[in-house]
Amino acid sequence: MGLSKSHSCFGYPLSIFFIVINEFCERFSYYGMKALLILYFTRFFKWDDDLSTAIYHTFVALCYLTPILGALIADSWLGKFSTIVSLSIVYTIGQVVIAVSSIHELSDYDHNGTPNNLPLHVALSMFGLGLIALGTGGIKPCVSAFGGDQFEEGQEKQRNRFFSIFYLAINAGSLISTIVTPILRVQECGIHSKQACYPLAFGVPAALMAIALLVFIAGNSMYKKFQPQGNIMGDVAKCIGFAIKNRFRHRSKDFPKREHWLDWAREKYDERLISQIKMVTKVMFLYIPLPMFWALFDQQGSRWTLQATTMNGKIGLLDIQPDQMQTVNAILIVIMVPIVDAVVYPLIEKCGFNFTPLKKMTVGMFLASMSFVVAAVLQVEIDKTLPVFPEGNQVQIKVLNIGNNNMTIHFPEVTVNVGQMSGNDFRTFDLDKLTSINISSPGSPVTPVIPDFEKGKRHTLLVWEPNYYRVIKDGLNQKPEKGENGVRFVNAFGGSFNATVDGILYENITSNNVSKYMFFSYGTKDIMLSSAEIPGHCNKFFTSLNFGFGSAYTYVITRRDGCPILNIFEDIAPNTINMALQVPQYFLITCGEVVFSVTGLEFSYSQAPSNMKSVLQAGWLLTVAVGNIIVLIVAGAGQIKQQWAEYLLFASLLLAVCIIFAIMARFYTYINPAEIEAYFDEEEKKKKPENLYAEIDPASPTAQTKM
Repeated sequence: MGLSKSHSCFGYPLSIFFIVINEFCERFSYYGMKALLILYFTRFFKWDDDLSTAIYHTFVALCYLTPILGALIADSWLGKFSTIVSLSIVYTIGQVVIAVSSIHELSDYDHNGTPNNLPLHVALSMFGLGLIALGTGGIKPCVSAFGGDQFEEGQEKQRNRFFSIFYLAINAGSLISTIVTPILRVQECGIHSKQACYPLAFGVPAALMAIALLVFIAGNSMYKKFQPQGNIMGDVAKCIGFAIKNRFRHRSKDFPKREHWLDWAREKYDERLISQIKMVTKVMFLYIPLPMFWALFDQQGSRWTLQATTMNGKIGLLDIQPDQMQTVNAILIVIMVPIVDAVVYPLIEKCGFNFTPLKKMTVGMFLASMSFVVAAVLQVEIDKTLPVFPEGNQVQIKVLNIGNNNMTIHFPEVTVNVGQMSGNDFRTFDLDKLTSINISSPGSPVTPVIPDFEKGKRHTLLVWEPNYYRVIKDGLNQKPEKGENGVRFVNAFGGSFNATVDGILYENITSNNVSKYMFFSYGTKDIMLSSAEIPGHCNKFFTSLNFGFGSAYTYVITRRDGCPILNIFEDIAPNTINMALQVPQYFLITCGEVVFSVTGLEFSYSQAPSNMKSVLQAGWLLTVAVGNIIVLIVAGAGQIKQQWAEYLLFASLLLAVCIIFAIMARFYTYINPAEIEAYFDEEEKKKKPENLYAEIDPASPTAQTKM
């Protein structure tokens, strides 16, 4: 171990302040970049949603799988400090590369704002993301463990608080970056043509990563550093393999049993290594149920965001977008971590309750489970307000009369009367029973409608004369995504029209025809109509409705006194349940995160031998990756149609896992790795190594403490 001169501040090693600032900048860099990826893929590369999502989740998975590699490098080869510095350089290069890849003028040879060599940009960005995944994943298990190394024996309380501050830095960086980088993205920049400023939005995270690296290096002289102890993971694997093989060879009843299955490695490996592996395997066994917590936690960015798209984002004076609700978690973390650490835990301790780390983690899992129960209750209330869409063999038909005659539409078993320039709500029919539809009007012959309906879809039956109609496939069979509002135009004026809404062009809407839906955010939008049919004295500029969230409208262009006017028909009602009602579920899962995740980081560190701390931190991070895989499996294989039922399924699974974990934790024996290693150091000096696990004095400080 290399130990620099000790510096302290308020009872804490001064070196940890460099580590905390480094973590804040690194998390700003990571989350700021990550917040842009999906839009970068879909809007810059023009990839479809499925490909973009697949690449995105592959990248995230790599970020949580590479910690194993980083831990191996740190504990077996370079040591934590050199590993963090080396991989941070790789990380910074990756951020710079992806920022460069987003410069459209890199291959925009004709200066029209569109890259001429898109594969070059794709290749650069994929290379950059690969470097980032290696860098961020590689340093993840090292930074927190390196911070824990800075504390002396007897500073357990300060070390526990460090992990809380460390987690606070993570969420502060995440919160600020996810607000700042999207703002930078919507700015326009460029030399020859102005485009969304991805280079600036990616460049700022790259700069923050460079700052993180410089800050970490600046504290070099103050760090306490432990030298790596060889290829420890190789020794661990060989020892475990030998123990299993040796046990299999001696499976006969003629051989006496040994206290622990790893004791079968005694013939070849020393007691110190066997004892260290026992420590790690005991903790790794406890990790088995933990991915279920992350399976629920990480749905904040998927299922809960989708839930928010069916809600109203008007909260007081604020207009909240569905994907912005995720910041509630980061905001609550920043608030809750100090409160829990400085108020809640001391109060529990004063009440005489032994709130051990594993008890905290059990409570965290229970709170996360309850958050999904709350989400399910909210989903039931949301479902009551949602429109019904066709399923299976059903079709839905809405009649829209844009003519000057009253119309009667004869469906099987129902007749619909529609006045001039009016429509009715969508009606649901079984396609097999929709054998005939007829249009009639006083003084006109009956006109049969030739069936042109697609099962499982919504349609508009557009009529303007008793014998003239058009069947329109709406193309909108769900609430608009991300809380946006769909708008389409019907030309009942005549000729051909162009319509521009908030800068988006609807081109060549012909007479008695319908445009496709375009989608807009909340608020009022400017509408401009242009056509050779509009007289010069007529107004061409209009203002839309004040859009809410998740609605859809048809704007019919008709005439009054020779000038165009707009008649508005509601296709899908705006969301009515407020997004603020998601706050309770966010509060519960955030409280669960505080007592589960912060405690898990500290527990993983405290129970690991000195030469395997990064490996155990990597094992902790691996549970996050497995949790995400669980979500993909359940979501991909599940046949649950009701979202509230899926929420309850996840809540039930985590509750069951919580009970199992509580039972497992009840039988866990807390240890002090430093004392055990000190014992072996002393025994080695005496040349009398003994099995501490077999013979340790129950009255010693390492005696078991049950949960």
